[in-house]
Amino acid sequence: MPDDIKAVLDAAVDRFLRPEFLADDPIAVPHRFSRLQDIEIAGFWTALLAWGQRKTIINSAKRLMELMDQAPHQFIVQHQEQDRKRFLDFKHRTFNATDALYFLEFLQHWYQHHDSLEQAFAVHLPPGSPHTGPALTGFHELFFSLPDFPERTRKHIATPARNSACKRLNMFLRWMVRPSDNGVDFGLWRQIKPSQLLIPLDVHVDRVARRLGLLHRPASDWPAVLELTESLRQFDPQDPVKYDFALFGLGVLEQNKIL
Repeated sequence: MPDDIKAVLDAAVDRFLRPEFLADDPIAVPHRFSRLQDIEIAGFWTALLAWGQRKTIINSAKRLMELMDQAPHQFIVQHQEQDRKRFLDFKHRTFNATDALYFLEFLQHWYQHHDSLEQAFAVHLPPGSPHTGPALTGFHELFFSLPDFPERTRKHIATPARNSACKRLNMFLRWMVRPSDNGVDFGLWRQIKPSQLLIPLDVHVDRVARRLGLLHRPASDWPAVLELTESLRQFDPQDPVKYDFALFGLGVLEQNKIL
């Protein structure tokens, strides 16, 4: 049975892990840039807005890029207090201007002292860690380490410490870490290995994984992420999260009655 499931998933990876995937996926937004820091900022902010309809997510992320003059890193580092006024009308579902202003504050503080966002995650990852859980926990604490952060913004940066599946952060790490061979993910970060990545557990991935017997935990929470990722490691221990494309793609087709 595991061999049969692997064959199905490998075929689905070949089918969905293609540049055509970019057309309707939020990762298309950071793909508009070529500079490392621009990709990081666009990718981070887009991933953190990634709940709801993909078209709406992409439109909101594009609006953010417009507000940053289509030059995210330059804007983040150089903008002045008055430049933040343009974000006062920004809203995406429950993400509002208060959240946007704190994101700007954290990102400016970070990039004025560091070249890349990678270290904000990697510094928390112990040598030999089997997965990125400690990096996610540490990043959450780092992100809210500035004085007077708005408590309401915590809900937009998930953490395993609250038993969250951390879907959006896991997706962002997938974008940054997985190899770029297929023209979808970027493969820009080297301090985190693809083997350490965890599955972004969205509704499509969750549903198909359960149907295939890869996930049994009733709740779609942090232990469920660990369970499913461990199941996928049976098929590819070096790059288990490549199966995100298979599970997601099959789930979308199933939902649309195409499968």
